[in-house]
Amino acid sequence: MATIVAKELLERFLRYAVIDTMSDEALAATRRPSTDNQWDLLNLLVTELKSLGLEDVCLDEKGVVIAHIPSNLDHTVPTIGLMAHVDTADDVMGNGVKPRVIEAYAGGDIKLNEEYSIVAAENTELAGYLGKTLIVTDGTTLLGSDDKAGVAEIMTVAQVLCSDKTIKHGELELIFTCDEETGAGMDDFPYDKIRCDYCYTVDGGKRFEIESECFNAATVKVHFSGVSYHLGAARGRLVNAVTMAAFFVNGLPQAESPEATDGRYGYYCAQTINGNATDLDLILYLRDFDLTVLDRRIEAIHQLAKATEALYPNGTVTVEAKHVYYNMVFAAQKKPIAMESLKEAGKRLGMKLDEQLIRGGTDGARMANEAHIPCPNIFTGGHNLHSRFEWAALPAMVDSASLVLEIVKIGAEA
Repeated sequence: MATIVAKELLERFLRYAVIDTMSDEALAATRRPSTDNQWDLLNLLVTELKSLGLEDVCLDEKGVVIAHIPSNLDHTVPTIGLMAHVDTADDVMGNGVKPRVIEAYAGGDIKLNEEYSIVAAENTELAGYLGKTLIVTDGTTLLGSDDKAGVAEIMTVAQVLCSDKTIKHGELELIFTCDEETGAGMDDFPYDKIRCDYCYTVDGGKRFEIESECFNAATVKVHFSGVSYHLGAARGRLVNAVTMAAFFVNGLPQAESPEATDGRYGYYCAQTINGNATDLDLILYLRDFDLTVLDRRIEAIHQLAKATEALYPNGTVTVEAKHVYYNMVFAAQKKPIAMESLKEAGKRLGMKLDEQLIRGGTDGARMANEAHIPCPNIFTGGHNLHSRFEWAALPAMVDSASLVLEIVKIGAEA
């Protein structure tokens, strides 16, 4: 029976991690990928996939790689998709990554540099990896396991299947996207070019966590128009857009903010603000697992805009709301094979899978809602994602790839 080789998986992840692929939300609205460096990893994946002997490999002009591993069965079974994204976030610097491998974690805090350490007391999962291999940052950037660990795990599974012909499997569709972190990666996705019946994003976090439910999400742009006037003669004339926006943001319920909620509780989040006393734009992120409640939040924003106008005569507030993605649980319920296969794979491998909620979204959420293809999310082994304190556990990465490989084997039994 083929096994996932930890050394090869680690080498692959380290190779991908040092490639600059940080995406840029400000540019994502006008170009895809949003940053040129993402092409470097996308092109490398194409080269590596072809080196495995795959002939059906395509990289489109919008930065999406689609490749197929042909079935080696004498009967037809559903095609399984595997998806990951190549870009990294910009919450902290995502380029210039210098990963460091700890061959055998000895316990305690992990010093990253003179200023920053990963504190063991704040990272209780570390205790489960004593004597095991970890990958950390140098404290100046994130690591990029979100989602280069997922990319490495999918590519390792592809390597195993292409090198061991004794493993029976149906057709496998490999999908690598750009700009997931900006939320724009699926805006131009070529749904007409894919043929998977169900799919998995390998884009999760800690060991054994799986997810089939995510937020419904909306992005709201609120524009404040004030009335400009010389400050020395402003009384009764000036309407300050900054002051209007401050009132508006203060009107958002603090008890329903990201920092005050967890579990199934949704939130309002004032994400970015840009402008001056005359014109100002505010971007809000609204999230909720219940679509009806999300729509109520949007309506509350409209009402708050009217209240702001009432208190600031001659100022105007306009609201543009857009649903970005929906809870992917509905597609999973309509086609349960995806979750059933995932849970069966965990059972066969003796993994106690922990089903959690995604307090966010994945490219799989968009696929589930736009193409009705169920797309649960699988752990990658990364922790403290989007931060300089990010770390990844090689044993968990191996388990992720092993779980994916077992799903593929189960798919051959259909």
